[in-house]
Amino acid sequence: MDFFTSLLNVVCEMAPYLLLGFLIAGVLHVFVPQKFYANYLSRKNRLSVLWAALLGVPLPLCSCGVIPTAIGLKNEKASKGAVASFLIATPQTGIDSILATFSLMGLGFAIIRPVAALITGVCGGLLVNRLVREDDLTEVSDASCQVERGNRLWRVVKYAYYDMIRDIGLRLLIGLVVAALIQVVVPDEFFLSFGSQPLVQMLVILAIAVPMYICSTGSIPVAAALMMKGLSPGAALVMLMAGPAVNLASILVVHKAMGRRFTSIYLMTIVVFTVLFGLLLNATEQLSIVNYQLSISEACCMSASALPSPFKLVCATVLTLLIVFALMMKLFSKFTTKKPLDPDVTIYRVEDMHCSHCEAAVVRAVEDLPGVEKAKASASANTLTIKGPATEEAIRKAVEGIGYTFKGEA
Repeated sequence: MDFFTSLLNVVCEMAPYLLLGFLIAGVLHVFVPQKFYANYLSRKNRLSVLWAALLGVPLPLCSCGVIPTAIGLKNEKASKGAVASFLIATPQTGIDSILATFSLMGLGFAIIRPVAALITGVCGGLLVNRLVREDDLTEVSDASCQVERGNRLWRVVKYAYYDMIRDIGLRLLIGLVVAALIQVVVPDEFFLSFGSQPLVQMLVILAIAVPMYICSTGSIPVAAALMMKGLSPGAALVMLMAGPAVNLASILVVHKAMGRRFTSIYLMTIVVFTVLFGLLLNATEQLSIVNYQLSISEACCMSASALPSPFKLVCATVLTLLIVFALMMKLFSKFTTKKPLDPDVTIYRVEDMHCSHCEAAVVRAVEDLPGVEKAKASASANTLTIKGPATEEAIRKAVEGIGYTFKGEA
């Protein structure tokens, strides 16, 4: 099978589920108010920790976008354990990645992935409730939720098929290309040399996945392709859990916003539970090999002569066009900030923004400051544009208060 045939097959398998998943994510974003989540997370008990994980699992937030949301929940008086549970469970999966996981890796992985995220989040939250005092958490500035206006149907479509694709489109594209390359380039017996040492596989994957920024959807084709080359199901699960759950940037931001002890428990919970779930999956090796290898084979190893169905081809074409459009607009926005400015407009450099959720969090943090008439953030350009006479010190305090790095005027 050549590279382009492999890429076509993977895209066609994922496209229908991704388009449906993006739509459901848009509905959740528009019709479920932020206050709904805070209302169930404010009590300092085990139930709030469970609710945080249950509410976080279907949300399509990445490991960077979840941080300002979690800080906002803390400012809404959510318990520290609920914040930890939300931080751990949410980025590991989402409604879009659950459907995409089913499309490439079968029902088994589609079930165990959200279950593992839920249990890991709950356990991490309970540990934080027991071991972290309230005064250990760093005080952060208020980040009240912005009320979005406009036609709801249009907002659903815009969030589903523009905002989300702009956020993860490039990483998803990279994941698809890497998956196709793995299928073509990596020898079939490559990972079989680790067959008697599945724990070594997991530790290698863990060392690669933890510091990297991998989105929950983009990790799926890579994990599927690696399994076809002999990676154990447990090690593939480690990639699907640890990769999206944490990265070096999110660790630094959580440390700054939540404190050292909170961050240590947050990181160790992710690492330990990913390995435990990987070992548990491999403990049922005979059952796992039959189920998971067949589902991977059916999704990714289609005959080179067999074209995908017309429906899948249409979905793949639509998804490709949406990704191209979103990435072109993202690239275009990178240069529009360099236009001549009005005298009362100032551009500041803000780092550690990676997605539309980060942009929204920064805008919410500064828009109510005295002297701010209008604010706009750009993750692609790492800029915050302020219209009005607000002072730089006030802007700095608000931005750093929600965990982002303020670098002064651009």
